[in-house]
Amino acid sequence: MSQSKNSKLTLFTLLLTSTLTVMAGATIAPALPAMQEQFNSVENAEFWVRLVLTIPGLFIVLGAFAAGALIDRYSKKKFLISCMIVYALAGSSGLFLDSLFAILAGRAIMGLGVAGIMTTVITLFSDYYSGNERARALGMQSSFMALGGVIFLTTGGFLADLSWRFPFAIYLSALLFVPLAIRFLYEPERSTNEPTTDDSASIISASDLLKLLVLVYGLILSAQIIFYTIPIHLPFFLMDTFNASATSSGLAIGLVTLFAGITSLCYGWIKHRIGYVYILVSAFLLLSIGYISISFADNLWFLVFGLIIIGVGFGLFMPNVNTWLAEVAPEKFRGRVMGGITTFVFLGQFLSPIATQPIQVSLDIPGLYLSSGGFLAITALLLLFFRNPLIALCRRISTS
Repeated sequence: MSQSKNSKLTLFTLLLTSTLTVMAGATIAPALPAMQEQFNSVENAEFWVRLVLTIPGLFIVLGAFAAGALIDRYSKKKFLISCMIVYALAGSSGLFLDSLFAILAGRAIMGLGVAGIMTTVITLFSDYYSGNERARALGMQSSFMALGGVIFLTTGGFLADLSWRFPFAIYLSALLFVPLAIRFLYEPERSTNEPTTDDSASIISASDLLKLLVLVYGLILSAQIIFYTIPIHLPFFLMDTFNASATSSGLAIGLVTLFAGITSLCYGWIKHRIGYVYILVSAFLLLSIGYISISFADNLWFLVFGLIIIGVGFGLFMPNVNTWLAEVAPEKFRGRVMGGITTFVFLGQFLSPIATQPIQVSLDIPGLYLSSGGFLAITALLLLFFRNPLIALCRRISTS
């Protein structure tokens, strides 16, 4: 794919637009305790307020594959701009809506906008760049998303101390990026080469690709269910254990994204030296250490250590799976394959409170984090044990 004459501005626009997906949920996390107090007269308010954080994930799941199918056929640029506008208007609805269920509806519509934004942006990265350049670009994307999360989360925490409504205003920033998308993004060329349907090699490749997609999508789902226990449960843990304010909660969650961003900046360098499978093993081991650490945290410094390690692990994980699938996805179906990433990222986020609430009730929050760390450690060991068959699978896909 030839690069636009505005390649630096094109890259910058894609990086800025990527940060919008970070705001989908966690930006309002520091406001959850105040929202719960505001709507305490609503039956099961604790559950519904947590769902405000994660319901965009359900509608992202419902919309992501459809978004991938649409951009495989129609204009990616026009679709992206439309989704940005929907995102801004629906995302900011919590500023003025007085009903908890109306806020949930606004968050659901915003989720459809996020599905389009995330799927289109990651597909454009894959279209515009290739090889090591793609690995560096996707590493930068993860870094921008993480560092943007630091800004949005800390800002959200500060605003939540003023009013639980104010963090919703952050979503209006999407309107500032629309002119940049209009000016600096371009529609990628589409390949006219069609694969032959009777080619046995392509059938073998499709079978191997399906196996890899099942594995990677499953890892994304599991990692997101566990990772999202940070914005969902950590503010309550900090309040109960350390009497922390909403600003402190935002800073703590932002610390994870900060170190994820720093690590993601180094992803291109790491990928040049280590294969996808070994990066996966390293990421899950680091995540395991981080979660086990915060489960035993009895002071803020030990908690900070655990959060930093989680950030480093997640900073390796996401650019790795993005680059891996971008490399193996056929151009004709790239939007749908990358849409699958969006689907399982946000399916994990949506399922997180549902899947983890029973564990949290039975074991309390430290017990939830300890069991999560144990699951991550087992996953890392299984990946390490089966590394040779997995590496062989990747080689078959790359050479077919």
